[in-house]
Amino acid sequence: MRDVHTVRLPAATPPDRVDVLVVGAGPVGLAAAVELHARGVDVAVVDQAREATLVRAGAMGHTPRVVEHFRRWGVLQDIRAAWTFPPEWNQGIRLVTSLVGHELVPTTRPAFTGAARHSAEEALRRPQTALQQVFLRHLALRGVTVAGGWRLTELRADADGVDAVLAHGRTVRARYVVGADGASSTVRRLAGIEREGDHATEKRLRLVVRTGDISARVGAAPSGTNIVVNQRADGFLAAISSREWRVYAGPYPLDHQPSEDELLSVARAAFGFDLDLELASATTFYDATRIASTFRAGRVLLAGDAAHVRTPGGNLGEGFGDVVNLGWKLAAVLAGQACEELLDSYDQERRRHNWRIADFALARARRSRETLAEIRRLGVPDDADLGPEARRRRALIGSILGANRLGADGVTFDERYDDSAVIWYEDGQRESEPPWRPDAYADDPRPGHRAPNGQVDPYGGTLYDRIGNDLALLVLTEDRTVERAFAAEAAARSLPFTVVHLTEPAAREVYGTGNVLVRPDQHVAWRGTALPHGGAAAVLDRIVGVRRLVEPVAELVAVGSER
Repeated sequence: MRDVHTVRLPAATPPDRVDVLVVGAGPVGLAAAVELHARGVDVAVVDQAREATLVRAGAMGHTPRVVEHFRRWGVLQDIRAAWTFPPEWNQGIRLVTSLVGHELVPTTRPAFTGAARHSAEEALRRPQTALQQVFLRHLALRGVTVAGGWRLTELRADADGVDAVLAHGRTVRARYVVGADGASSTVRRLAGIEREGDHATEKRLRLVVRTGDISARVGAAPSGTNIVVNQRADGFLAAISSREWRVYAGPYPLDHQPSEDELLSVARAAFGFDLDLELASATTFYDATRIASTFRAGRVLLAGDAAHVRTPGGNLGEGFGDVVNLGWKLAAVLAGQACEELLDSYDQERRRHNWRIADFALARARRSRETLAEIRRLGVPDDADLGPEARRRRALIGSILGANRLGADGVTFDERYDDSAVIWYEDGQRESEPPWRPDAYADDPRPGHRAPNGQVDPYGGTLYDRIGNDLALLVLTEDRTVERAFAAEAAARSLPFTVVHLTEPAAREVYGTGNVLVRPDQHVAWRGTALPHGGAAAVLDRIVGVRRLVEPVAELVAVGSER
C-alpha cells in the first residue's frame, strides 16, 4: 500500500506563456491537464497550496463512468494499485448498525470461482490524494508544469487571451484559463460569475478519525465501506487507510459548534464499541446546491467544485465529466479546427446536466433524512440485544432501507445532452425522449447520449479503446458511402478521425444498422443511414460550432509582463 497522507506539489516556476492555464491542482485540475496534454495542448497548472493532505478525505468512490476516463487517460492501472487500506477490506457497501453490529440489508458479493473478470466498467474506491499522486507522476513524465505556492491575484482578459497575475510578481499569458480551484474559487470571483441555488439550513461534518490496532475487535479484514444506521450515528463509516476512517456527524444547526467529545462520541457509536480515537479533521458540508450562473465567461472557464457544489455523492465524478467535455473542445478551438462558439456548448451541456444531478442528490438527501427519522422512531436495537423483538425490528428496518435503496444507474451513465446547439438530433427526438431517471438506464445510441461501450475483441479491448481521443464513425453497414464522405471532410479540416467497423451481432443489437458519429468525449453527435442535406460538411459544421475553420490559429504574442 502506498503512503498518500501528504501530496507535495512541485516547487516549480509557472511558464511565461501557455495555451491553457489551469488554476487548482486538485484531482479535477490535474485531470484537466492530463486531458488537454493528451490532445496536444500546451498546458500548465498552478495552485496556491504547496501540499494536499489525506485528512480532508474528500470523494473516495469512483463510478464505472469515471473509470472509463481513467482508462483512456492511461492512469487506471496506477490508480488501481494505489490502495490505501488492505484490498480484502473492499467488500462492497454494507448497510449495518455499526462496524461490529448487524447487517440490515444483505450485500451481494461475487462468488470465488477462479475466473478472472475483465471490465472497464467497475467502480473503485481511492482517496483524492491517491488520484493526485498518480496524476502528478503522469504529468511529470510528460514535462507538464505543475507549480505549487502560486496564488492567483488578478485576471486581465482581452480579445486574444488572459493575463493571470500571480503572487510574487509573476504573470502568465494564457489563451484560456480553467478555474478548478474549488468551491471558494478565486477564478470564479475574479471572472465575476455568480452562483445560483438554495443555501443550506443545517450542516453536517465529515470526520477523519485515527484508531490504534483494532483487529482484535473487528478481525483482520473488516468491511472498509459501510453505511451505519443506529440511534446515535448515521452515514458513511469508510476506511481511508488501515488506521484512518471517515465518519459522518450531524446534522447540526448552522450556528452550532459541536465539541470534540461530541464528535468522537458519534464516531464511537458508528464503530459500535469503545475505542481510543483521535480526531484528525472535521470538515463541514451541506445538503445544498450552488451552481455557477455560467461555466464560461469569455476565455475563462470553470470546472469541478468551482462550477458546481451540491449535496455530497459523486460531485468529483461530475468534475471529471466537465474536463472530458471541455478538453476536446478547447483543443479543437486552439488547433483552428473549430470556432470559439463551440465553447458555449460546454456551459450549455454541462450546466444543465449538473442541475439535473444536483436536484436528484438534494431530493435523495431529504428522503434519507425522513427515512432515518422513521427508523429512529421505531428504535434501532442495541447490538448486544439478540432477542426476538430486536431481530424483528432489525428486519423491519432492513425492509424500510431496502425499499428506499434505489439504484443509481441513471446518475452514473445517463449523461445525456438533450439541448445542445452542437448535436444533430433526429427529427422529433427531443420531444419523444423518455424522461431522465436517476435509478434506471438503458443503452441509448441516439444523438446526445453517451455512446454505449462494450468489449469488441477477444483480448478485452473495448469500443472506447478503439475510439481513443478522436472523433469516430461507427460503421454498422456494408455501404461505405457515408464513411468515405466523413473521412474526406475530416481530413480537409485536419480533424483527428477514426473509423470503427462494428460487425459483432451484439453491437448491432445496441446500435442498429447504419452509421453513428461519436464525439471525442464519447457522446453521439449524429447517426443515420444516409447523410443529410449539406452532407458530411453540414454535420461537422454543427459539431465544431457552425462555421468551418481549417487554417491554424495564428500564434499569440504575449502582452503580460513579469513584475
